[in-house]
Amino acid sequence: MTEVTESMRRSGGTVMLGQIRRMVTLTLDGVEVRVPEGTTILEALKAQGTETPTLCYAPNLTPINACRVCMVEVTGSRVLVPSCARAVENDMEVHTDSERVQHSRKMVLELLASSVDLSQTEPDVHRWMAKYGVDADRYGPPEPPAAEGERDTRHPGHHHATDGSMAANVAQPVKVDNDLYVRDYARCIMCYKCVKACGTDAQFTFAIAAAGRGFDTRIATEYNTELPDSACVYCGNCVGVCPTGALKSVAEHDLREADEWDEENETMTTTICSFCGVGCNLELHVQNNTIVNVTSPSDHSVTHGHLCIKGRFGFQHVQNLPPS
Repeated sequence: MTEVTESMRRSGGTVMLGQIRRMVTLTLDGVEVRVPEGTTILEALKAQGTETPTLCYAPNLTPINACRVCMVEVTGSRVLVPSCARAVENDMEVHTDSERVQHSRKMVLELLASSVDLSQTEPDVHRWMAKYGVDADRYGPPEPPAAEGERDTRHPGHHHATDGSMAANVAQPVKVDNDLYVRDYARCIMCYKCVKACGTDAQFTFAIAAAGRGFDTRIATEYNTELPDSACVYCGNCVGVCPTGALKSVAEHDLREADEWDEENETMTTTICSFCGVGCNLELHVQNNTIVNVTSPSDHSVTHGHLCIKGRFGFQHVQNLPPS
């Protein structure tokens, strides 16, 4: 609720109070808290300072409920509930570290780690895996990677049955079909954040969507066309929300391939995009005096974390390149 200051009262102008919501009382791990009605359990936990693992959640996207890592136990509920989407209720009792919750999070992270390359996720993910005792190796050695384009042409219900001796996975060659970003779907956990950012939550381009069923589900363009022939406008908002490195800029991909990616010494400078008068905030990620990525803060009132092609990729003209 907006605070009404003395100067606002004296001015005699219109005072914007915002949406007025009643307060809800609940307990989080035995601690009683009060939050506004409509708050999600995850938001209440964050306000309380309780860490909750998430992969498909982003503050600038509608909750997707896909990764199931943020599940918590609610007294009286038959099943665990996704904290990112479940709204709080009066007298609700939430448990975030019960045996059911720990077992669920371990299984989800274990299944993901056995089938997807999580090596480029945030350090928090690896810390969670250690915390819950994840052992992806118990599913056996990984199956050989799929050939280029093989997973794109699989038909629902026609996947092969395995003998269980090897771990099924989504390993496949990286898709490099443009000069701006790559699609490394061997790292894709199907969190759907890229689909939401390309669709109703940001860009309204709808260039990508989920295709296939079951383990063969994948992110695809219309009719599996190459990106240059699709509806993609190269805003890169899908790249901006990807949590695993499945989508990344060509600049980052090339540096990683050359073993020259130096994130530890990366600096970030905030500036304003100069391409137009909208006033988008830009975060310039610099390594070795070279801009490698451009992002925007998710809490910025203009961008909400989203940019256009110029803001995200149009930085080559400011590089300090040596004379040819």
